[in-house]
Amino acid sequence: MWLIALWSVFLAVIVGIGGYFMFRKFLKKMPKEDGKSILDWQEYYINETLHLWTEEHKAFLNELVEPVPEIFRDVAKGKIAGKIGEFALKENAEEMTEELIVKGYIAATPKRDHKFLVKKLKEKNIDYSQYESYFQA
Repeated sequence: MWLIALWSVFLAVIVGIGGYFMFRKFLKKMPKEDGKSILDWQEYYINETLHLWTEEHKAFLNELVEPVPEIFRDVAKGKIAGKIGEFALKENAEEMTEELIVKGYIAATPKRDHKFLVKKLKEKNIDYSQYESYFQA
């Protein structure tokens, strides 16, 4: 009897967690006032700036998303790349730069992930003091 009860609770929890993530995805797909959803804009920014990315910049972005669990890594990378693309289009960038990547990473991730970014910048001997204003925003 206990096994059936525990199994029922386990299934209810798993279905609830799955439903939560599906509902979040549904909300992001809902059109906003301009007729495009968050995911539509993200895809637009990525497609418009795809030619600006070099292999070394892609590798740098891959390094930054390493702490994200592999199952969520593609989603995180897409969100961050969309924000980077938004900044690149606003600045009319001719090529992707380290500053755009770091600025996009900071804007697209929660504050708890910024510690990893600072650690990664220190490892690469990059002066992160120039990005302090972005951490505060």
